[in-house]
Amino acid sequence: MAFDLDGTLITEQGRAADAATAQGLARLRAADVRLAIITGRDTAPDAVMDAMQPDAVATNNGGRIVVGGELHTEARFTPRDLEAVLAHELTGARTVLFTAERLFVDLPRGTEPEPWMIARNFGPLNEAPAGDILKVGFYHPQVAGLARRLRESHPHLVLTGAQDPYVSFLTVTPEGAHKGAALTLIADALRLPHGRAVAFGDSDNDEAMLEVAGYAVQVGTLPLLARHAHTRLERQSDLGAYLNAWADRLERE
Repeated sequence: MAFDLDGTLITEQGRAADAATAQGLARLRAADVRLAIITGRDTAPDAVMDAMQPDAVATNNGGRIVVGGELHTEARFTPRDLEAVLAHELTGARTVLFTAERLFVDLPRGTEPEPWMIARNFGPLNEAPAGDILKVGFYHPQVAGLARRLRESHPHLVLTGAQDPYVSFLTVTPEGAHKGAALTLIADALRLPHGRAVAFGDSDNDEAMLEVAGYAVQVGTLPLLARHAHTRLERQSDLGAYLNAWADRLERE
C-alpha cells in the first residue's frame, strides 16, 4: 500500500496520522502488508515515519526513493533544464529549490520565512548547488501560465499543481520524476507484482500513481482522479476506518 501524505494519510500540512489511521497501519504491517509513502514533500514527518515504519519512502513527487533505508533512485535536473525552469516571468514569485539535504528560497522583499523553512535550515536561492536540485516550487497567483509555457517548451519535465486544489502553487521535477514511476520502482524493488499495489491519493500529483496502481483509492472529491479510482473516501478523516476494515478482512483470511 502506497500513501500520499497531505490530504490523504494526514491532514493538509499535518505532522502525524490520527489514532485510527496509526492503528490501521500497525495492523496492516502485522499482516505482512508492505507500506510506502509517496509524497510531494521533501521529507516525511518523524511521527508519520514512526507510526508507519514504511518499507519505502519516495519524496519530491517520486524523484527521490529510499527502500529499506537505502537510497534507490534520485532524479536531478540537468543544468540546461534547471536554467529553463528558473527563467520564469512571475514577478514577485516565491521560488524554492530543493536538494536532498536542504532548501533554498527566493523570498520577495519584506516577506518573512515560514517556520518550515527555518526548520529546514534554508539558504538564499543564489547559493543553491545547481547540480543537486531535485525539485522546484513556485508560489504565485499566475503559475498556470508558466506551467503552459514549460509544457510546450520542455514536455519531458514533470509539472503538477497550477490547478485545483493548488491553483497558486506549481511543482516542477526532472524527467521521469513522478509518483507513478515511483510506485512502479518501489514495487519492483520489493519484488511485488504491480497489480497488487494499492495507492491512496487526493490531488493532481497523485494521478499518475492512481493510474498505474492495481487498486486505486481516491481520498476526497477532486474530479480529475475519479476516472482512476476503484473506490473513494469522502473525507481524509475516513481513512482510519477504511484501513482497519481492510485489516479486519486480512485477519479473517
